[in-house]
Amino acid sequence: SLEVTAMVTAMVTAMVTVMDTVMVKKHKESVWYVLYTKAKNEKKVFEKLSLKGYDCYCPTHKVLKQWSDRNKWVEEVLFKSYVFVKLPKFEHSKIDVLQTHGVVRFLFWLGKVAEVKCDEILAIKRFLGEHHSNVKVHFISGSNVEINHGILKGINGVVDYQTEKEVVLKVEKLGMSLVARVPKQHISLS
Repeated sequence: SLEVTAMVTAMVTAMVTVMDTVMVKKHKESVWYVLYTKAKNEKKVFEKLSLKGYDCYCPTHKVLKQWSDRNKWVEEVLFKSYVFVKLPKFEHSKIDVLQTHGVVRFLFWLGKVAEVKCDEILAIKRFLGEHHSNVKVHFISGSNVEINHGILKGINGVVDYQTEKEVVLKVEKLGMSLVARVPKQHISLS
């Protein structure tokens, strides 16, 4: 009876040790690291690390840029000078990552390499997928625009006026003049 108890205790201890190892390994595989990059090199670092086979993430959002001759939607980096990289074997990969052109260093927090949980990366991706950026966009009254999303997709109109989030358009269709309220992110200059 004493031998059986000792044997069961040893087996439980061994299982707990194995479970701890598996849990730690699983935790390490689901961790992302933060890279600090040279200014305006985030997309290049992302591309280079992706070509090397690393799982990377560089969050972006669309912003309407206005030049003197045109307006254009541009993908801008959300976190300036930062790229996230997933490294299951950090010690084996860190030198290769650091030698990538445009990478400055890993980000540190409290004396250790900063780690971001997989859930936090998923939350950023989910947020960017479900919410449009709150960029202030201004369309000039009288501008010709095209609707890019929704039931009026492909229809052209003229900007009458705008609110903070919507543009009111005059649409000529079938000899009639219609008024449509459209979210700003659903139109572009035509």
